Amino acid sequence: MTDKILLTGGAGYIGAHTYVALAKAGFTPVILDNFSNADHDTPARLAQLTGKACLCHECDLLDQKALDDVFKAHDFAAVVHFAAYKAVGDSVARPQAYFNNNMGGLINLLGAMENHGVTRIVFSSSATVYGDSPVQPIPETAPLSATNPYGLSKLVGEQMLGQMQVAHPEWAISILRYFNPVGLHKSGLLRLSPENTTQPPENLMPRLLEVAHGTRKQLSVFGNDYDTPDGTGMRDYIHVEDLARGHVLALEALINTDQSHTVNLGTGRGYSVLEMIEAFAKACGRPIPYEMVPRRAGDVARCYADVTHAKEVLGFETKYGLAEMCADSWVE
Repeated sequence: MTDKILLTGGAGYIGAHTYVALAKAGFTPVILDNFSNADHDTPARLAQLTGKACLCHECDLLDQKALDDVFKAHDFAAVVHFAAYKAVGDSVARPQAYFNNNMGGLINLLGAMENHGVTRIVFSSSATVYGDSPVQPIPETAPLSATNPYGLSKLVGEQMLGQMQVAHPEWAISILRYFNPVGLHKSGLLRLSPENTTQPPENLMPRLLEVAHGTRKQLSVFGNDYDTPDGTGMRDYIHVEDLARGHVLALEALINTDQSHTVNLGTGRGYSVLEMIEAFAKACGRPIPYEMVPRRAGDVARCYADVTHAKEVLGFETKYGLAEMCADSWVE
């Protein structure tokens, strides 16, 4: 069987880290990316890290002909689908763009897979599909909903895959519900250049980095009146290298069993914004000034994973704690 794995959005932050993990595991990753949220020299950096030339196609999933040409050029064992817009606040401001890109791109990808007989896919989903869950930690069986257009696009994506499974029982589908990826590869080579992204950074870690580097005066903490121990929002942060390893385990499970699964990828622990500020200040050795501002549309109070099922199905456990996540995120 072929060892080629298509990574849509494979030059982006999570995609590039997963590329390295897959190459280390003996697979041959092939990138498809439009580079709207990635550096054009990422393939060269990946080749430097892996010691092998990086196979990369620059095209957009919304370009059906170009996508079909990629599938014609390779015999893929599976697809890992990262390519999507992913900023919550941006999605609230531009819902149609998220529906068009995230749902339209997946529709085209599924069509290409169907046309070329590729029956395995790992789908990059998100904990946002749980909405404002009253159950913490959140199991995969928790009710699903969406509090913003980004979350809705991921929820609909999961539903699309479910309907493909009904039509094609032979398909093996992995749905990975990410919590909050942070950190970088130990080499530092996979850091995304801020000027090469079309989406403003909305996640906490990129903004902590901006404050630490002096490009942002202070951090805005969106809300201090949540029902949490210190009033600020709580999230489950996972090191991106742990997350990448989770994709390898998911892919191996699909190939070895041809059984579908849905799992959370997180640590099972929630950290508040103020805890993150304190941990990152220690990692970078400088204070992080911040101000309290009103809540942000679409945010929820707390969100952290029940990781029991990931361990049972994939044998997945995280290796890195908060101190290492912050230390590995800090690049001067």
